[in-house]
Amino acid sequence: MELWQAVVLGVVEGLTEFLPVSSTGHLILVSTLLGLKQTEFHKTFEIAIQLGSILAVVYLFRERLLRDPELWKRIIVAFIPTGVLGFLLYKFVKGYLFNPFVVAFMLVLGGVVFILVERWWLPRRKPTVTDPAKVPYSKALAVGLFQSLAMIPGTSRSGATIIGGLLLGLDRRAAAEFSFLLAVPTMFVATGYDLYKTHEHLSAQNWQLLAVGFLTAFFSAVVAVKWFLNFVKTHDFVPFGIYRIVVGLLFLALAAAGLIEF
Repeated sequence: MELWQAVVLGVVEGLTEFLPVSSTGHLILVSTLLGLKQTEFHKTFEIAIQLGSILAVVYLFRERLLRDPELWKRIIVAFIPTGVLGFLLYKFVKGYLFNPFVVAFMLVLGGVVFILVERWWLPRRKPTVTDPAKVPYSKALAVGLFQSLAMIPGTSRSGATIIGGLLLGLDRRAAAEFSFLLAVPTMFVATGYDLYKTHEHLSAQNWQLLAVGFLTAFFSAVVAVKWFLNFVKTHDFVPFGIYRIVVGLLFLALAAAGLIEF
């Protein structure tokens, strides 16, 4: 991997981690277009740079995270299902679900679900929750169950939690904010566990690449989160649904041609 490729992957990670489009799918797709093989270091690199995206959310929501214990309580409740299921199903997911056809299918399915929720479900119901710190604990737990679906590659963690939030009565901005904040404990634990499992693939020569990927992921995630929160003030999620379907079909075509490796 060259330095400029680390920059590109860092930008892709930061821009897609918190948008409902699957950062995993995009990193694999872009790596393929860049001619990068899915070596053990490459996989570890993709995991490590997620920390940059996580810290972007901590930075943007630092004041609220420090002064709002009610919000933390709900985040912890929502994290429980993913924490338990992630630990129990880690080997199964890594062993059987990490293949390009699963990613492509889940990208398309998620896109269809977004369009159906926006065009059929939401017009018939008014949101009842506008503040993430006031999400009922039962709904916080349910959002956590939706998040556990994101263990399936291509689902998108933010996509699953945002859809879950919308179905449970959160408005678009509250659903997006709760999704971002729930990412903090979820991704810290998941990334830390993955790095613990793969740390032997890190070497002194690779730290420069990791540092570059980390920083570019951080700054691009800051931009993406700010833009997304402004976007949902006046737009629905249909464009993301259409985008997911297009990318999923592209992913499927490349996988069928044998151009994508895991």
